[in-house]
Amino acid sequence: MINNKEYTISISKEELVLLPAARFDGRILVVDTLTGLEKALADLRSCKIIGFDTETKPCFKKGQANQVSLVQLATPTTCYLIRINKIGLDRGLVELLEDENILKVGLSIHDDFHNLRKLGDLEPEGFVELQTFVKAFNIVDNSLTRIYAVIFGKRISKGQRLTNWEADELTKAQQAYAALDAAACLRIHDTLSLGNFHPESSPYLHFTEEETETQENCES
Repeated sequence: MINNKEYTISISKEELVLLPAARFDGRILVVDTLTGLEKALADLRSCKIIGFDTETKPCFKKGQANQVSLVQLATPTTCYLIRINKIGLDRGLVELLEDENILKVGLSIHDDFHNLRKLGDLEPEGFVELQTFVKAFNIVDNSLTRIYAVIFGKRISKGQRLTNWEADELTKAQQAYAALDAAACLRIHDTLSLGNFHPESSPYLHFTEEETETQENCES
């Protein structure tokens, strides 16, 4: 058994590009009405843990910024794409995000909170920050793409990130991208929490210099 202080886990850009593409195989539901949101929230509230992410229409002019367009919330089987640019930051959604009894898992969540607060009062509770959570497993990468690759050996494409999230209709490619990000957060948390990832067996181990010297001395 390797002492967890003697190694880190990280994937290089060169290793990442060689991996097969990841995909979300669950159900994707676009929510752009308050009636649809009510149904989505009923399902989400039946879960103890859900994945979380947001998307914002990109700006290409310095000094300009857009508001959050989309909130993605994923259960193990379904990802809801809530178009808050169309229905607003509804009180029911706020209450879910503030419910400490429902665990929400995301990455770089403080940025999401900062941007969502521009739309209304929000005091998020019950959130897990994956960038912090994975450190206990010696994973030092911070991006969702790299963390997912380290654990599952698949690459999350970021090709849709800078597309128009305020378009009249989201394309199938946009929907798949947005759903995968939220679902990936949930899957990472569940896999690590259940002990189904074994850091010491990772192909992306990087030993400290001291440990490497020790191993070489033992082999010589």
